[in-house]
Amino acid sequence: MSAPYKPKEDFDRLLREVHEIGKSVLRVHAADVDAKARFPEESINAMREARLLSAYVPEEYGGMGLNVAQVGKICEVLGQYCGSSAMIYAMHKIQVACVVHHVQDSEYFRNYLRELVADQRLMASATTEIGTGGDLRSSVCAVEIDGETFSLTKKAPVISYGEHADEILVTCRRAPDAPANEQVHVMVRKGEYTAVPLSNWDTMGFRGTCSSGFELTSSGHVQQILPGPFSDILGQTMHPYSHIVWGSLWSGIAMDAVNNARAFVRAEARKTPGETPISAIRLAEADKVLQEMRHNVTALAREYDELRSRNCASAFEEFGFSIRTNNLKLSCSQLLVDIVGRAMLICGISGYRNDSKFSLARHLRDAYGAALMVNNDRILKLNATMLMVHKGE
Repeated sequence: MSAPYKPKEDFDRLLREVHEIGKSVLRVHAADVDAKARFPEESINAMREARLLSAYVPEEYGGMGLNVAQVGKICEVLGQYCGSSAMIYAMHKIQVACVVHHVQDSEYFRNYLRELVADQRLMASATTEIGTGGDLRSSVCAVEIDGETFSLTKKAPVISYGEHADEILVTCRRAPDAPANEQVHVMVRKGEYTAVPLSNWDTMGFRGTCSSGFELTSSGHVQQILPGPFSDILGQTMHPYSHIVWGSLWSGIAMDAVNNARAFVRAEARKTPGETPISAIRLAEADKVLQEMRHNVTALAREYDELRSRNCASAFEEFGFSIRTNNLKLSCSQLLVDIVGRAMLICGISGYRNDSKFSLARHLRDAYGAALMVNNDRILKLNATMLMVHKGE
């Protein structure tokens, strides 16, 4: 195994490497992945070779030891080349963070982190469930424990890239007699579960994530149940980490749309030397909105890293931080559609066509999926409830 990467020494070099992967692999296959709604195998294999799947694993286990702000930058770069590949990477990193943050006292999971680094294993998630209305804080299924073994069965309407993952983290009630909100997080491993398809994945955008539904049945050792309640994992890690890395990759998609628009404006400018095309004004407006979007992501990522470094677990329970985290998701998902729409107006019919080098069709279709990943209406309702009792800061 190669020596762990030292992020403080040359993170820029790593980002240049990620850009090269994006140009030579992700962008090359992005159209085919989108057209066929297929798993971006080439992209994930390239990430494995670059050891990106363990970028957030601490150096003591052989990983790069990056922080969430740096992982977000990687997601942003990947998003410039293939939204589906970037989304898979981001969702994998969310699961890695859940393990890194919450199982340091477990010998089983410490060994798993070393295995993840050595084999560059891909992790997926089964949090949503038929019968809960999309509420991550509630489960119908329950884990049943018999001595040293567990068993569970869950009907999940969505398990992104589930057929291609090495492990899946599953939420369920801690026991058959437990309330719906008393949940645990269980790791199920390839070869230890069966997945019966419940639905396929033929969508407008993010088609390569292959987010089909499955009835998941698994058994394993009780050590595969993450220590502590899922509510802690959700509040301290899954919720903020998800919105940061999602916002990052959405920023990458927006950046590529603006870059397309910039290339179009330059082409127009060459036709009338000495004159600034009127479309350049729209380009300046789009760039301003993009800067706002990226700044919002960076600000929350830095706040989260600071809270993590100070071991401020209680801060994640405060309404203020939760509202800011939710607002990041709301604003980024809305700004992404806005920015891509602006870029399409700049490029005109060239951006509307599928067969144009300035095409923005895939960007726009991916953009509309952002508001549906944990539906914005659900988030707004939750914010409204918190704001009624939150005193402000």
